[in-house]
Amino acid sequence: MQQRWPDRIWIVRHGESAGNVARDAADAAGHTHIDIAERDVDVPLSPLGERQAAAVGRWFSEMPASARPDVVLTSPYRRAVSTARLIRAAGGVAEPLLDEVADERLREKESGILDRLTREGITRLHPDQAEFRRLLGKFYHRPPGGESWCDVILRLRSALDTVSLHYGGRRVLVVGHQVVVLCLRYLIEGMTEDEILGIDREGDVANCAVTEYAFDPHRGSSGKLVLKQYNFVTPLTRAGAPVTAEPDATGAAR
Repeated sequence: MQQRWPDRIWIVRHGESAGNVARDAADAAGHTHIDIAERDVDVPLSPLGERQAAAVGRWFSEMPASARPDVVLTSPYRRAVSTARLIRAAGGVAEPLLDEVADERLREKESGILDRLTREGITRLHPDQAEFRRLLGKFYHRPPGGESWCDVILRLRSALDTVSLHYGGRRVLVVGHQVVVLCLRYLIEGMTEDEILGIDREGDVANCAVTEYAFDPHRGSSGKLVLKQYNFVTPLTRAGAPVTAEPDATGAAR
């Protein structure tokens, strides 16, 4: 039987962004809005985020060439694309790459009318949405014009189907966002709502943290991906790059 899954999948959250920094400042000041000028898709990495991405790239570069990623799939958002490019520039991928694709299905969760609002802003300006979220939970709550976690999972199911169709036996690097990391875990590991939200409550996914899966042909009837590490930040600490774990700036209720 032909292997459907990659030999390895690494899922990396983008480096710290200017939006992460702006959100921290807005929260600390008790503001209702996060002060960023660009569209969310255009928010760049911060200087620290660039250091984090380069550090992860150097960590990948220490692997034998035959073990490095030979496929790169990234969110089309600037902070994710820049992270992937810096990883590649540091020698962190196999050359030549089999494929390098910006896939819109890996984009950040859309916050709709809650975009650019802090938690304080949501409570003050949209108390009805704060209450809906409390009643429904973040897994199912969809703000007007935005997405729930379930909506993100729906598009990620399609993205994983593409991975299994085209990249069986390959080594795939996925660069995305915090919710993408968590929702891919939900899908790959067949979790329940309670299980993935329990992991989410334990803490944010660090910027440029690595989540890694390896294919085990002896699991199940046709093999499966097995989690090797989650929220792995040793590449950053070894390089002296500070670890950050700020939620993104698209709304307090990710």
